[in-house]
Amino acid sequence: MKIEELSSEPNSNVLGRKTFVGLVSSMLFLPVTASAAEGKSQSKKNNSDENNVKKGRSIGGLPKRIRSICVIMDELQRDLMEERWDLLDAYPIQLRSFVPIFTSYTDSAFPGEDPIEQNLRVALRYEANRFFGGIKQLKKTLKRKDLDDAYTAYSNMAIHFDRFLRVGSLYDYYDPIEDYSKLYEGIPSSALVYKSPKRDPPGVRDLVVMVQGPDKGRIGILIGILNDGSNDVVVKLDKYSQSSGIRPIKVVPKLWAGKRLGEQEPDAAFLIPRS
Repeated sequence: MKIEELSSEPNSNVLGRKTFVGLVSSMLFLPVTASAAEGKSQSKKNNSDENNVKKGRSIGGLPKRIRSICVIMDELQRDLMEERWDLLDAYPIQLRSFVPIFTSYTDSAFPGEDPIEQNLRVALRYEANRFFGGIKQLKKTLKRKDLDDAYTAYSNMAIHFDRFLRVGSLYDYYDPIEDYSKLYEGIPSSALVYKSPKRDPPGVRDLVVMVQGPDKGRIGILIGILNDGSNDVVVKLDKYSQSSGIRPIKVVPKLWAGKRLGEQEPDAAFLIPRS
């Protein structure tokens, strides 16, 4: 089934954002590689393993091509935050070319008719639609050279692309730590050096450290502030490892992210050389 672009504007998605919150949340860490025949007969398990092998062949290089978007999103972040309007118009065209790749991966990676794979396809199509809807919104903001709206469009794209990677089991690493805040138990809060987000909240482009929540202590850059009334912020965390190109996207309350203090290395996106 072809993925069709939906608008990223609030309340315009006929599927409804709230409808998918529970579904997508339940899919983010689903062990999709587990045998669908677990707990059943060994013969059914063997058939499932054989199907998984066939599935891997049908996927081919699609995961790698989808993950290549991570680099494009970093380059887009760099050029947007440096206000290189002369370079930005090419990004919507480049990213739109991935529509058939998303469609092929969704249908090839989870072709089964069992409820889990059906729900995965639905969730993936939703996230892809929102991602490409964000691209459409970005294109509109670039015509107006509206930087704030462009940041909003970019952060929405980043959110839904990250969710597509998670739901589609496309993360290329495993982080065994579920709650980083536990690493700071018994450690004084002064161990993290940052400006109070209550007195001096960070803005887009500010380098931040997570001061509360399960990602406490991790660092990144603030890429957007949601305009949906929540006033939540969107943080693009630094890479988990240099071997991975994926940078996790977190939507958190504004008091969870504080400006980093002292001399800091620039965000990795600004270190990408222009070809």
